[in-house]
Amino acid sequence: MTAREKLLEKYSAKVYKNRKDHILQLEESDEARNIAANTRAIPGVMTARGCCYAGCKGVVVGPLKDVCVITHGPVGCGFYSWGTRRNKARTDERADKNFVPYCLSTDMQEPDIVFGGEKKLEKAIDEAMAIFDPKCVMICSTCPIGLIGDDVQAVARRVEEKYGIRAIGYSCEGYKGVSQSGGHHIANNGLMRYVIGTGDEPPKTKFSVNVLGEYNIGGDGWEEARILKRCGIEVLNLFTGDASYESLKSAHLAHLNLVMCHRSINYIAEMMKTKYGIDWLKVNFIGVGATCESLREIAGYFGDAGLTARVEEVIADEIGAISEEMAYYRSRLTGKTAGIFSGGSRSHHYQALLADLGMKTVIAGYEFAHRDDYEGRDVIPLIKEDADNKNIESITVSPDERFFRRAYSDEEIEGLREGGVEIDAYGGMLPEMAAGDVVVDDYNHFETDELIRTMKPDIFLSGIKDRYSIQKAGVSSRQIHSYDYSGPYAGFNGAANFGRDVTMALYSNAWGLVTPPWRHAPMLVGSVAEGGGK
Repeated sequence: MTAREKLLEKYSAKVYKNRKDHILQLEESDEARNIAANTRAIPGVMTARGCCYAGCKGVVVGPLKDVCVITHGPVGCGFYSWGTRRNKARTDERADKNFVPYCLSTDMQEPDIVFGGEKKLEKAIDEAMAIFDPKCVMICSTCPIGLIGDDVQAVARRVEEKYGIRAIGYSCEGYKGVSQSGGHHIANNGLMRYVIGTGDEPPKTKFSVNVLGEYNIGGDGWEEARILKRCGIEVLNLFTGDASYESLKSAHLAHLNLVMCHRSINYIAEMMKTKYGIDWLKVNFIGVGATCESLREIAGYFGDAGLTARVEEVIADEIGAISEEMAYYRSRLTGKTAGIFSGGSRSHHYQALLADLGMKTVIAGYEFAHRDDYEGRDVIPLIKEDADNKNIESITVSPDERFFRRAYSDEEIEGLREGGVEIDAYGGMLPEMAAGDVVVDDYNHFETDELIRTMKPDIFLSGIKDRYSIQKAGVSSRQIHSYDYSGPYAGFNGAANFGRDVTMALYSNAWGLVTPPWRHAPMLVGSVAEGGGK
């Protein structure tokens, strides 16, 4: 019996019917590997997903450093989406203020829910303007706001008129869509409508990029920007880690978009392609080999001999600086196995880094992926929309008369693709996984526990919601959403940091040395009374 069959046999018929298409165990076959994704989680099942609000505020707009992002809802929602992902930011010449350390909320109480919260929201914005004086305010709604009907867009318009700033309201109530993925889409729509394309600050070089879907967790984006700068490539924006309202306004003037987290920001990549003619490349700066491949592909896109030579110089220098460390970590980690569950493209990205260290990923999946994140973008035309997905608006853009430009003709694009530059393409996670590997969409605690028993990974990389249950099972765990206060893990130095942390986790696994008392003695003792007595 396969690991997948062992897992599914313990479900009731109803749950089995729901989960069977979300779980794959890959076989040696060239046939299409299909998986169900982006559907509702089963009520009562302990899914690791977040909500639509978390995707909008907690992932995409929350890291913007010069924006006052106000949670319109109970204070717990604001706290839940604040300070947990370690989005690092620092002031610069375009953004002399950094509001990322603050949690701003209207703290809706029961009377506010009964009588409406728009006045309280406007008062909160007045206070934020008096204290912080931001150039932009963003309002993110939580579940109660959608239920009582507060019009955050109308409030945003009144704020703009009153203060002469940009104000954006997001109707990203937690119950919209099926996961945080819906919130990503809503946030992308708002940035395209009201921010991107409103500035006119040109790039300083002829090789300029935006890194989309990079939230600078643990300083990842800074490490990527450092490497790209060494190569002679100008980073206009990290979307949205360490980014600002001021910098995003001129994002449409970049020469190329690089997509890190495909799920959270592919909407902007596609809309910028349509509106401004900017091509995009799916890149991965997690892992030594992956970083080298991405840098070479970027150089291949620009087609400049000097840039290509400089990229090779930087690669050689960076690899030389970490080669000794990586060799040591590889000697300690070769042959070890891992399970990884994350969001965006990270479960895919980290498989490359684990392979650099001699490790094999045997279990993988995403929390909030769509089928194209697993199977590649070629499957998009085959995906059927359901009622949940139709709740999220898909906006239509057209070529901008002033700024639309194309770097290459269709024939030149095909030539680049034939040369290995995969423009506007993403193959997904499944094609790079091997026979026997288990892939799970929208994993839950029960499935995690069962897969640990059957697949026996040496380490599990996931989020905070299941970290401690994994450790208590005796398996090492690393928090891949915020890096357990470590990082960066991106780029060459990040690979060495990751190797160090995984080695420490595996070779100082205190939980693996502990025998819980319930293993050899019952924790509860009782008896059944005879005769049905009271």
